[in-house]
Amino acid sequence: MKTLVDQFGRRIEYLRISVTDRCNFRCLYCMPSEGLEWLPKHDILSYEEIAAIVGQLAPLGLRRVRITGGEPTIRPQLERLITMVRAVAGIEDIALSTNGVKLEAMADTLRAAGLDRINMSADSLRPERIAAIARRSIPFDPVGAALAAQRAGLDPIKINVVVMRGINDDELEDFARLTLQHAWHVRFIELMPVGDLRSLTWEHVVPSDEVLARIAPLGTLRPATAPRRGNGPARYYRFDGAAGTIGLITPMTHTYCDTCNRVRLTADGRLRTCLFGDHEVNLRDPLRRGEDLVPLYVQALAEKPREHALLQMKVGGLRALSEVGG
Repeated sequence: MKTLVDQFGRRIEYLRISVTDRCNFRCLYCMPSEGLEWLPKHDILSYEEIAAIVGQLAPLGLRRVRITGGEPTIRPQLERLITMVRAVAGIEDIALSTNGVKLEAMADTLRAAGLDRINMSADSLRPERIAAIARRSIPFDPVGAALAAQRAGLDPIKINVVVMRGINDDELEDFARLTLQHAWHVRFIELMPVGDLRSLTWEHVVPSDEVLARIAPLGTLRPATAPRRGNGPARYYRFDGAAGTIGLITPMTHTYCDTCNRVRLTADGRLRTCLFGDHEVNLRDPLRRGEDLVPLYVQALAEKPREHALLQMKVGGLRALSEVGG
C-alpha cells in the first residue's frame, strides 16, 4: 500500500513509541525535579498492545520505529518489545532513545533482540556536571556507554547534547572532539524551553551558528551526508579526516516542520501528531475494544498541523518533554 501522506503532502513513515513516562534522571530541560504524577499501570500500553498498533500501521506505510520514554530501559524486559516489533512485516528500522545509564549492561541483549541503533543523551562528559544536570547521582560514563553500544554492533551511534548557555556550553569542543577518533554522530540540540521548565529561557539557548563558530578551532568543517540510517532533521558536518560527524538540530532558530515525517505514541496510547501541538487521538481504548485503528490513524494524519508553535511558547498542554519522549 502507498505510504500515507498528511494534508500537507508529508510522508509519515516513522513512529516514536514511549513505553514509560518515568525516568531515573530529572534533567533540567526535560522533567521537573519533583517528577510528575505518574501514569497508573493499567493505563499504560502492554508490549502486546504496542506491537498490535505497529502491526495495524505497518501496512499503511509505517517503516521506522523509535522506542522512547521517559527512560525506556527502566521498563522491565524491554527486549521482549523489540522482538515483537522486529517480527512485524514491513518494519525496517528499530531505534532506541536512552540516557545511556544501562547501556553497558543491556546493549548486547537489545541488539540480539533486534535493535538496530541508539540515540544517547549526554549533556556533559564531567561526572559532577552530569549529576547536576540530571539532578541524580547515578554513576555514568557516556563514552563507556557509547563504546559498549559500538561493541554490540549498534550502528549508527548518535550522541545528543542539549546545549545550555552557562550550564554546559563550555564543553562544545570536548564533545566535538569525540568525532575525530570515533565513528559517532554528536548532535548539538538547541534548548527548547517548554511547559513547567521555564527556569530555562531564551537566554539559555545557544543558536546553531554560534555552536559551529565555537567548535571551528578544531579543524575545517564541511557539510556531510546524514548517517546511513536516520529519520531526523539534523544538518550534518564533518571535520576533515574525522571518523564521525557533527549534527545540528535547530527547533528554535530554523524550524524543520516542512519535512516532518513522524507521529508519536504516548505510553498511555495517545497518538500525538506534533510534539508541541495539542492534537492527539486515543488509540488505547479503541484497541482494547477490538476496533480497527486504521480509520483513526488516517483521520489523525488529515489533522496533523503544518508546524509547531514552540516559538510562540505554546506547547499544547505539555508539561515536560518526558511525557512524550521528545
